Amino acid sequence: MTSTPILHVDMDAFYASVATRDRPDLAEVPVIVGGGSRGVVLSANYLARQYGVHSAMPMTRARRACPTAVVIPPDFDTFARVSSSVLENFRRVTPLVEVVSLDEAFLDVRGSIRRLGAPTTIAEGLRSVIHDEQGITCSVGVAASVSVAKLASRRAKPDGVVVVPPERVTAFLHPLDVGELWGVGEKTQAMLHRLGLITVGDVAHTPLRTLQRAVGHHLGAQLHELAWGTDRRAITPKAGPLEPERSMGADETFAKDTDDREVVVRELLRLSHRVTGRMRTAGVAGRTVTIRIRFADFTTITRSRTLPEATDVTVEIYRAAIRLYDALGLQRARLRLVGVRVEGLVPRASVHRQLVLGEPEHGWADADRAVDRATRRFGTAAVRPASLLRTY
Repeated sequence: MTSTPILHVDMDAFYASVATRDRPDLAEVPVIVGGGSRGVVLSANYLARQYGVHSAMPMTRARRACPTAVVIPPDFDTFARVSSSVLENFRRVTPLVEVVSLDEAFLDVRGSIRRLGAPTTIAEGLRSVIHDEQGITCSVGVAASVSVAKLASRRAKPDGVVVVPPERVTAFLHPLDVGELWGVGEKTQAMLHRLGLITVGDVAHTPLRTLQRAVGHHLGAQLHELAWGTDRRAITPKAGPLEPERSMGADETFAKDTDDREVVVRELLRLSHRVTGRMRTAGVAGRTVTIRIRFADFTTITRSRTLPEATDVTVEIYRAAIRLYDALGLQRARLRLVGVRVEGLVPRASVHRQLVLGEPEHGWADADRAVDRATRRFGTAAVRPASLLRTY
C-alpha cells in the first residue's frame, strides 16, 4: 500500500524488555527498571503496568502499587548497544530515519517499496528481524502522515502492526479523546475539555477560526491539521542520542543455524566491511572491537579486544574479530547470529597513525578509500572482498 509510506516503530517496554530478555525466570513476573528507593521508574513490563506502574513514577509508589515486582537497575550501556543495533536495521531499509529516542523512530519508506515490498511488508520484516536479533518486540504504525503513524503504533501495542490508509483516517481519529493527539498534554487536554471539545471529532468539526479564537492562532491551526490527519511534516533524518560518538555495529542472523567456520568467518568479513564503510563515511575511527555470538538455543555472548590505536581499516577490524572468534574455541557449536561492533569512536582526523619501518607507502587504508569511491559512484555491489562474491 504505497499511500502509507510513513512508519513509526516503537519498541515495546524497551528498557524492561532488554533487561529481562536473557532472564526466562522473569517472563511471567512483574518487572520494574529503575533506581533506588528515591529514584523513579524508567520502565515497567506489561505485567507491572497492570498494577498501574508507569515510567517516571516514584519508586516508592511503584513498590506500593506492585509489591511483588522484581526491580532491576538500569544498564545504560546495554540499552545503547541494543538501540544502535535496532537503528542499523532501520537504515538498511531507508536512509530517511528520524530517531526520536533510544526506543522509537520514524521511517519514510517510499523509496524502498520497489526493493522491499509494501510498507506493511517492510513493517513485518523489521519486527521479525528485531525480535530474532535482539530478542525484544516492537509495534509499528503505518500511515500517510507522521502524527497518524504515531497514533497507530500506540494502537498496535504490544507486538503488532496497525495500518491506517488515507480513506480510514477520520474513522480512526475522530472517536479518540483529544488527549491522544500528538503534542496535546494534560493542560491542553483539560482546556479543550472545558470548551466541550472531548473527542478528536469535536475538534475536527469546530470551524478553524472559532478554534483559533478559543485556543490561539498557532495551536488552533495545529489541532485542526492533527484532527483531520493532514499534517505534512516531513521526516528529517536524525542520528540517535548516542550516535555516532559511542559505537557502530551490525548483526546478521543466518538463514539456518551453522557450525561451519568458513561461513562464520565470511560473515564476520561482510559485517566488518559494512561497519568500517559507515565509519569512514562518518569520519570516525575506533579502538575496541566487539563480536556478538548467539547460539542455536538463543544464548548470547560478547567478546571484546582493544587495539593499540584507533582505526577505520576493514582488514584490521576483521582480523581482530577473527581472533576473538577463534579464541572462543567453539567445537561444532551451532550459531544463529554473529555481530561486529566498533566502540570508543573518535574523529578520524584526531588519529595519528604510527608508521612502521618497512611499511609500504600505500596500504589497506588507501585500498578501503578506493573502494569507497567506487561504491559511491557505482553502488555497494561494485567492489567487494573476493571471498564475498556469490558462487553458483
